[in-house]
Amino acid sequence: MSRQKTQGKILEQTEISPRIYSMWIQVQDIAREAKAGQFVSLFTGDGSKLLPRPISICEIDREAGKIRLVYRVTGKRTGTAILSEKQAGQYVEIMGPLGNGFPLGRGRRPLLLGGGIGIPPMLQLAKDLKEAAEFEEKTGKEAVTVVAGYRDRLFLTEELSACSHLYLATEDGSAGSKGTILDAIREKNLEGDVIYACGPTPMLQAVQAYARERGILCYLSLEERMACGIGACLACVCGSREVDEHSRVKNKRVCKEGPVFEASEVEWL
Repeated sequence: MSRQKTQGKILEQTEISPRIYSMWIQVQDIAREAKAGQFVSLFTGDGSKLLPRPISICEIDREAGKIRLVYRVTGKRTGTAILSEKQAGQYVEIMGPLGNGFPLGRGRRPLLLGGGIGIPPMLQLAKDLKEAAEFEEKTGKEAVTVVAGYRDRLFLTEELSACSHLYLATEDGSAGSKGTILDAIREKNLEGDVIYACGPTPMLQAVQAYARERGILCYLSLEERMACGIGACLACVCGSREVDEHSRVKNKRVCKEGPVFEASEVEWL
């Protein structure tokens, strides 16, 4: 798997919701190898920002050799702010695909949970699971269910609706259920035999507890501040039940062993 820096051509960049940007990048090698749940590191090209910005892969078009990144801009002169100023036709230095993605084929009724900027990786996962379900339609596989949690402003709802049964949760109740994704699950009586989740730590902790109580297989994609993106700097560790062969302690590198972990592996620091 290639982890060398390469040049990707920006095909499209749009603001799809306040401070939420969507960028399509032409990058053949990464698109060919990428899996749902993996991420890439983008270099801003600004000399004051030496470290790359890790961004989850939202969509993969292998035939066209392109990937889609959906990310949130934080701050005025941050790395993501600089990336958001780039235009179609420009090139960006990129490294990936990085990390481990979501394992497929673990259940017949997948329940996908995304919160905030953890929603984008759910799109490619939902598409892959739907494709697998259609391929094995005779086995009685059911459609993919996605629960997306927002603060207030929505994004990617049309795309998610096209490949899943989509349910929404918003903090202010402006769309879907009022509250968290777990509030929506309980209100709509949603069920599944495997859970895939990505979002902020408090959400993942709640999902882990929910899955444990019900004995449901669960995979969590952790959000951590990453520096190198390749497991060398040990800046993005999470607690784990097992001893890591690299560090010899009960930690796992989110960028290397993750970002996707089976929920039972994760112990919160």
